[in-house]
Amino acid sequence: MIKPLEDILVVDFSQFLSGPSASLRLADLGARVIKIEKPDTGDICRQLYVSNVIMNGDSSIFHAINRNKESFVADLKKKEDRTEIWELVKQADVVMHNFRPGVMERLGFDFESVKRVNPEVVYGEITGYGDEGPWKNKPGQDLLVQSLSGLTWLSGNGDKGPVPMGIAVVDILTGAHLAQGLMACLVRRGITGEGGLVQVSMLESVVDFQFEAITTYYRDGGQPTVRSLKNNAHAYLGAPYGIYQTSNGFLAIAMGSIPQLGELLQCPELLHYKEVASWFDKRDEIKAILAQHLQTGTTEQWLAVLEPADIWCADVMTWDRLMDHEGFKVLEMIQEVHMGDGYSYRTTRCPIKIDGEILVSDKGAPKLGEHTAAIIEEMLVKHTGR
Repeated sequence: MIKPLEDILVVDFSQFLSGPSASLRLADLGARVIKIEKPDTGDICRQLYVSNVIMNGDSSIFHAINRNKESFVADLKKKEDRTEIWELVKQADVVMHNFRPGVMERLGFDFESVKRVNPEVVYGEITGYGDEGPWKNKPGQDLLVQSLSGLTWLSGNGDKGPVPMGIAVVDILTGAHLAQGLMACLVRRGITGEGGLVQVSMLESVVDFQFEAITTYYRDGGQPTVRSLKNNAHAYLGAPYGIYQTSNGFLAIAMGSIPQLGELLQCPELLHYKEVASWFDKRDEIKAILAQHLQTGTTEQWLAVLEPADIWCADVMTWDRLMDHEGFKVLEMIQEVHMGDGYSYRTTRCPIKIDGEILVSDKGAPKLGEHTAAIIEEMLVKHTGR
């Protein structure tokens, strides 16, 4: 299969998660991604341990987000190394970074400088909060941006404090938005020959992530967000929306008629809530009744009753149960990749299918500087023709 971005060269200065997640997606779609890393330490994410899992000398998160890339080591303060990077930049279709505003200008690889030597370049940059305003120099770290954005007031029950999402959701969203913008500009370049500058901030990405709730907030006249006190799963939805404990696990129930649930579950107390408005106005008492009742049976028992009636519900699985289920196995979402030194590990694949085919690659994350010599030799051959 010829992947859509084959023959596209990406020179990626980014590190941590947001930028590398964008270049990961470009690599999965066929682009050649050359990761620029500083000597000795490389991408800080190599040592950013999010658990006690170290894989072949680097953090597990580095391996997850940097597979399918090449590593080129360069000291951007040294003239010789900068000359080599400029040769790469001149050939690049995409140049990208996720430094704070002003850093790439100081290094000399900002958009205007790159555009002078490569007029058709598509240049992408991620910041934490944009390049203007009082927050522009604040650290663009996932938890901090979640906290500033209002996102943490949407999860958890209303009588508890703010609850962050337990995954780097802002980084991954921002990377996805950058990848979208870069590909849109590549399409435009293919039509008009014009490159472009794509700018994404983490704060804008996570605000967009909340578009539904924020639209409701403005329609409500700026009323404060109120989470349900019981089994909250969405601050702007009424009962039964939430996750409930059963006698042997947990059950998720999405939107549905409360009286219908009362009949199906043989819970007569729910039959009194016939008015749709009450499903929001009295959601706490409804959820309390439902929560107590669901603990009298197993998850499987309730699913056997609710699913045939087309009630939107689901078992709440752990990873081990999910990955052992045929519904997951059939997707083939896990692939094995191999590093240049023979080290292998399992990780996720690209979630996109093209022409009915899944996108896989068996190329693991690079060792620091693994491809520097080969890339320099490749550039020399291009210059001399030998």
